[in-house]
Amino acid sequence: MSKVKTTKVVKRFVLSKTNVKDKSLLLEYTNKKGETFTYSPHKVYEQLKDKFETMPCWEKYGNYTNSVNLPKFVRELKSIA
Repeated sequence: MSKVKTTKVVKRFVLSKTNVKDKSLLLEYTNKKGETFTYSPHKVYEQLKDKFETMPCWEKYGNYTNSVNLPKFVRELKSIA
């Protein structure tokens, strides 16, 4: 039985050590151009785990954010939701 997905609207692209643990969480982000993206932090993290774990912000703050756009390396993934 699959868990019901919970969608939360956020003001920027964000991945955190906390939100990547929740497999049922979807985040919806609208960039300054008005483009809306819905993504699963867990799914994005699992595909890019090695990249995030080497970022200083991930180690120091426990998160990665981008307030301008969905990062290019995330847009290039086949599936993010």
